[in-house]
Amino acid sequence: MSIEKEKTYLREAEAKGLYSCLAAYTKLSGPGWLQSAITLGGGSLASSLFLGVLAGYSLLWLQPIAIVLGIIMLSAISHVTLTTGQSPFVSINTEINPVLGWGWAVATIMANIVWCLPQFTLGTAAVTQNLIPSLNNTGGKVGICAVLLILASIVIWAYDRGNRGVKVFDWILKIMVGLVVISFFGVVIKMGSSGQLPWNEILSGFIPNLSLLSVPDNVYLPFLEGTGEFRSFWETKIVSMQRDVMIAAAATAVGINMTFFMPFVLLNRKWGREHRGLAKFDLWTALLIPYVIATSCVVIAAGSQFNGKPESAYQDYENRVLHPNLAKGYNNFITARLELEAGKENYQALAPMQKDEMALSIPESDKKLAAMLVKRDAFNLASSLEALLANKTFSHYIFGIGVVGMALSTIIILMTINGHAICEILGKPHKGPVFLCGAYLAGIGVLGPFVWSDAAFWLAVPTSILGFTLIPVAYLSFFLLINNKKVLGRERPTGIRRFLWNSSLLISLSIMGTAAFYVAWNKTWGEYQFGRIALIGFGILLLIGHFSLQNKKLSKKLEAVNLKLQQLKKST
Repeated sequence: MSIEKEKTYLREAEAKGLYSCLAAYTKLSGPGWLQSAITLGGGSLASSLFLGVLAGYSLLWLQPIAIVLGIIMLSAISHVTLTTGQSPFVSINTEINPVLGWGWAVATIMANIVWCLPQFTLGTAAVTQNLIPSLNNTGGKVGICAVLLILASIVIWAYDRGNRGVKVFDWILKIMVGLVVISFFGVVIKMGSSGQLPWNEILSGFIPNLSLLSVPDNVYLPFLEGTGEFRSFWETKIVSMQRDVMIAAAATAVGINMTFFMPFVLLNRKWGREHRGLAKFDLWTALLIPYVIATSCVVIAAGSQFNGKPESAYQDYENRVLHPNLAKGYNNFITARLELEAGKENYQALAPMQKDEMALSIPESDKKLAAMLVKRDAFNLASSLEALLANKTFSHYIFGIGVVGMALSTIIILMTINGHAICEILGKPHKGPVFLCGAYLAGIGVLGPFVWSDAAFWLAVPTSILGFTLIPVAYLSFFLLINNKKVLGRERPTGIRRFLWNSSLLISLSIMGTAAFYVAWNKTWGEYQFGRIALIGFGILLLIGHFSLQNKKLSKKLEAVNLKLQQLKKST
């Protein structure tokens, strides 16, 4: 269907009534699925797992609310883009702040390249640990990475071919998102059918409850009672972790590169004003529903297996043999607890054997709390479900498929976004060799399984700080754009529509902006408070950019006035 026929089809469907309109929207949906593919990645998996570990079912409400706030902003981005028919990058640079526009593009490119690295690592780990263990060697990992990169490159090449390629691209991503949702949904259904899930507790977990920002979850209370004078240490630790994971999960539901991707996927499809309703419908269905189902299922599965269960951290609970990947986190908690008891300098001066003796002698409640708080990963969860699901093959394969689906779909979208971002900053059409080169540039993430552990410190921290710094500023930009008469002209919302847009956007900006600011402000890079330095520095650059733009606008006005005066002199 050509774009003109598509516009006619939409107008006719909307004129026929609600059911015809919804049927047309469902048939033409696409961008929302692409947003699902990027947000359902390793970050969402890790956040969901840790939410379940820390608070069980109590925080099931958090991610649905966070994605709703993000969708409100993405809807505004869609509305501005489809109304103007031009790049928001240009609008922001000419009407809001050039520092913001360029920062938005640079942060997006950094995020695409850096976050591709752990996605390849995640996909490789899923294959070697859950699907084909025989490939758990250097040669096998190289082969897996090559296959992931080739598959992603072929899909992106199809996307660049035009309308038919875009449809293929859409369907592949829909299938990938569907695999992720079905995999994790299948685990929860299987658990529920065996009578292992407390559905009343799960349903109550979707009711917002902010108490965990300031008090430990109830599951920790029996263990805290046995910690004596060190109760406040554990309470502070638990509340701090609960607060951090809540805020981080909210701040990362919609990332900086998602806000950059939305306008260009719409423009690439040649969508216009007639597609504004479709774009919003697409976000509220194809993004909201898969995200809520997938993340909620991971939280439920993790909560049922790990929350309040210290034994889950051990391979052999009787002999206190920890899972290898959990030992470091556990020991860090115990070390912090012992440093408080003996004094940090005194404890550091002890011999290794003396430290081990102290660790063995602390009360059982302290050990159990350390075991409960240590972070788990998807592979710990798959292993923990073996006995429950009575089928080792099912638990490992279903999680392996789900995690590979998450990793591959995110790789594809990150590479695609990078192609758009490179084209935009170079002022080139979003297709052809420049687009493909930009997309394949992010494919450097194929090195992830071999360099991520070393690269994480040098790349992940500054990238995440820049991304978090720009989220509230990007949100503010689109709030300003949707109220800008020069940009939207007669299409600027008025009356009740303007009130609804502004109230919902302000709520979204306040909550998500505060969460992102908190995360960025408290980020450190080694011993340095790099987040605070970055925020202050970027704030100064924004002020410079603001006054520079105002001076440029004033100069143009003066030039126009002088030109008119000269014309008047000539006419007289």
